[in-house]
Amino acid sequence: MKLRRRILSTILLLTLAATGCSTQSAIRSSNDDNDKAVQADPTAANTEQNDYYTFELSDNVNRTSVTYRNRYGIELAADLYTPKDLDESVKYPAIVVGPPYGGVKEQGPGVYANQLAQRGFVVLAFDPAFMGESGGEPRNVSSPDIFTENFSAGVDYLGTLNYVDREKIGAIGICGSGGFALSAAQADKRIKAVATASMYDISRGDRFGFGDTVDAEQFQQTLDELAEQRWEDVDNGYPEYNPSFPAEATETVPEGLDPISDEFYRYYGTPRGHHPNALGGFTTTSRMAMSNFSLLDHIDTISPRPVLFIIGENAHSRYFSEDAYEAAAEPKELYVVPDAEHIDLYDDVTKIPFDKLELFFKDAFGITN
Repeated sequence: MKLRRRILSTILLLTLAATGCSTQSAIRSSNDDNDKAVQADPTAANTEQNDYYTFELSDNVNRTSVTYRNRYGIELAADLYTPKDLDESVKYPAIVVGPPYGGVKEQGPGVYANQLAQRGFVVLAFDPAFMGESGGEPRNVSSPDIFTENFSAGVDYLGTLNYVDREKIGAIGICGSGGFALSAAQADKRIKAVATASMYDISRGDRFGFGDTVDAEQFQQTLDELAEQRWEDVDNGYPEYNPSFPAEATETVPEGLDPISDEFYRYYGTPRGHHPNALGGFTTTSRMAMSNFSLLDHIDTISPRPVLFIIGENAHSRYFSEDAYEAAAEPKELYVVPDAEHIDLYDDVTKIPFDKLELFFKDAFGITN
C-alpha cells in the first residue's frame, strides 16, 4: 500500500507503525485521485502568529520576538522571555526550550518559558527549522541533524546577549524535542544541563515503531514504500505530506480513535492546544532520514553534566525516558509526576514540576539563592 493511503497525522506516525491503526474522519486523509490535494502543503498557514498563544503571559514577564540563524543559514524564529525586572548589568542563567514534535513556540515551550522567567531565568522558546515562523523550504521537513542543531543555535543566540552567563545555559526538550535536546547535549558542551518532559525518541520510534513492535521485515517494507514515494516526489516536483490536523479546532474529539491518537487530538485538535502553525503534516520521506539516525547513541557522554527526565505516571511514552535514563551516566534523575499523562507535561502548570526544574538548573549552574 502506498504511504499516501496511511490515514494518520504525522504526529501519530509512531502509533501507526506499532498498531497499523487508522483514524476515521478525524484527520484529513490523502487523496489518491487528486495530486493537487496531495501537493497541498498543510502548513500553508505558517505566517506570523504573534498574538496566537495557548496560555496567558504573566504580568511579571516580558516576551520579545527574535530571529537568528543556525549553522545552515536557516533563519529561526523564537520568543525571548525575561523577568520584568531584568537588570542588564547582571549575568542571568538561561534555558532554550524546544516544542513537541510538530509543535511551535506558542504552545508548550512558551508555557515553560513563561513560568521559568518568573523564577529568574532568561528563556528562549523557538520554532524548529521548517516549522512555524522559522525559515526552511520545503515546509515541515523533519531532519534529525537540523532539529538537533536547533538547540545549539538557540545557545548561540543566548550567548550573544550581554546579560546571559555563557557558562549557565541549559536546555529543555518537550516530547520529540527531548530526544533532540539530548542529542545536542551529547556533542555541545556549552549546554550545561538538560531536562526532558514526556520525551519521545523519534529516531527509535520511526525505525522500530511504538513499543519497538516493528520487525526487520516490516521495516524493509517501509523502506520500499519510502523509496517509491521519493521517486514520486522527484517526478511530481514537490513532496507528499502526511495528513494533518484540521485547520480549525473542534470542541470534541471524533469517535473511533485509538487511545494514543485520542490523547494527541485532545491537545492539537481542540482549543486546549490547537495552533494554525502546528497541524502536523511532515513530508512523508522525512522518515527516511529520521529512521537512519540514532539520536541517543552517545547519551552517556553528557556526563558529568546532569540530566533530568520528567515523565507522567500514566504516560504512554514513559518507556522512552526510562530506557534513556538507564543508558545515561550519573548525574541523572528520573522524576515521575503522579496521575499525569503524556500531554499533561505540555501545558498543565498544576502538574509540570516547575519547582523541580528550577532547583535542577540552579543546582547545575551552582546558583545557591
